[in-house]
Amino acid sequence: MRNKLFFIVLIGLFPFTLLAEQSTVSKVWVPDLGNGYYKNPIIYADYSDPDVCRVGDDYYLVSSSFDAVPGLPVLHSKDLVNWTIIGHALQQQPPYDHFSKTQHGGGVWAPAIRYHDGMFYIYYPDPDYGIYMVKAKNPAGPWSTPALVQGGKGLEDPCPLWDTDGKVYLVHAYAGSRAGIRDILVMNQMNQKGTKFINEGVIVYDGHGVDEDVEGPKLYKRDGYYYILAPAGGFDQGWEIALRSKNIYGPYERHVVMNQGKSDIVSPHQGGWVETKTGQSWFLHFAQPTTYGRLVYLEPMKWVNGWPIIGKDQGNGIGEPVDQYQMPNVGKKYPVATPQTSDDFSSGTLGLQWQWQANPQATWVFPFKSKGVLRLYGQLLPKEFKNYWDVPNILMQKFPAPEFTATTKVTFNPSMEGDRAGLIVMGMDYADLTIENGAKGLILTQNSCLKADKGSAEMVHSSLPLTTSTLWLRVHVSDFSQITSQDKTLKVTCRFSYSLDGKNFSAFGNPFVATEGKWIGAKVGLFCTRQQWSHDAGYLDVHNFLIDK
Repeated sequence: MRNKLFFIVLIGLFPFTLLAEQSTVSKVWVPDLGNGYYKNPIIYADYSDPDVCRVGDDYYLVSSSFDAVPGLPVLHSKDLVNWTIIGHALQQQPPYDHFSKTQHGGGVWAPAIRYHDGMFYIYYPDPDYGIYMVKAKNPAGPWSTPALVQGGKGLEDPCPLWDTDGKVYLVHAYAGSRAGIRDILVMNQMNQKGTKFINEGVIVYDGHGVDEDVEGPKLYKRDGYYYILAPAGGFDQGWEIALRSKNIYGPYERHVVMNQGKSDIVSPHQGGWVETKTGQSWFLHFAQPTTYGRLVYLEPMKWVNGWPIIGKDQGNGIGEPVDQYQMPNVGKKYPVATPQTSDDFSSGTLGLQWQWQANPQATWVFPFKSKGVLRLYGQLLPKEFKNYWDVPNILMQKFPAPEFTATTKVTFNPSMEGDRAGLIVMGMDYADLTIENGAKGLILTQNSCLKADKGSAEMVHSSLPLTTSTLWLRVHVSDFSQITSQDKTLKVTCRFSYSLDGKNFSAFGNPFVATEGKWIGAKVGLFCTRQQWSHDAGYLDVHNFLIDK
């Protein structure tokens, strides 16, 4: 039944389809090894701050999304290894006017997903506004309008618990950058609906001097104990701790349950615990961020003397991350699936892998089903425009693997001089392959902008007059720091090329070293802009967007 259901949510006139299931298999990263084992990371993409819950035979994962819209992606799996995007809990992000502009590093921080009394709940923090809650009967959506549970600056990383006595609690941390306090975990009681705090909150753990940077708490109850699992120590050398107490307000005992150990996985960080129907425990988490963002890892977890050990037991009651491990025992084997990447736009809807840099307007994009294309209309550049860092109408998806090629076939129909459209790799530095309507006609340029977040101007590296408006644009991304030891300074290198027939590609422009964004990994995508207002904008028809080796 699930495969036949879908929901359509309209943002003004802007359609996103929430597919209950649309299994795809990546051509560039598959964690299921097909022999009863899996490899980490199970998701080689920036699904940061992951949390997970199980309902029956189904597992659901959510992650932070910052200022990307739609936000709060929801992924589904049957076995904790093979994941597919099924929807987003935020179709627009409040406050809506605020997020009509890019707000790099702001927006949705670490969420928590729980299932209670027939309803899915996601609690998420916006560190500038407070803690929000959304709920839905179907995790694919539609989700409710966000309710502000508690306003205030610096509240971060909330996690609820419906206790056996009917009381409802929520634990959270504080972001020092907004609140001016940090390294503490605070417990609040909420009303029965889970929509408001009803007390001032109690400090249940102070990490100063022991667990600096403690954050991301996840709250559970097991065998009469309350457990809080939380990362500490920061991104570079962090570890995971477990706290336990018979009383929700403490005092809590402390134990380190995972660190890097002898593994190559640096600073295993926050995540969530889930139990299979067969009784196995597993932990999903991210590790030290890279250019690709915060990748998702799956660790076996066992309980010894009332404490969890996450990952491979080092022999001292502390686990370390695994590179490969036996697939979770969920009762049967399920087909291979991976988060969506390629899109041929033939369905008349925009794939769930796509996100904007801000709340979208109705006129930004339309699927053109009869032509089998996605049409992006040129949007006027902001008055304060310096570069594309703060341009909201850039449609992007996450880097999906350490090495991949993104190819798109496009047809550009400009309206006025200065109209631009093309393929972009975005981070705090960015580069693009752009078709521009110049004074003498269409030209192809390859450009880059270093320190875009600081307001730097674009630099043009190559330029070529065009005699056609239809061409193929390509970028090949390679993590040379992994695949060769000859020059590790190259790191994540992007090389652009183009084709006039879709078969023969010519290298174009300069190699570009990709960088992460603000708290997120690098992204790749499309844009269409204009410098002058007119009553009929130019547009870019996108025939397909393919991710391959």
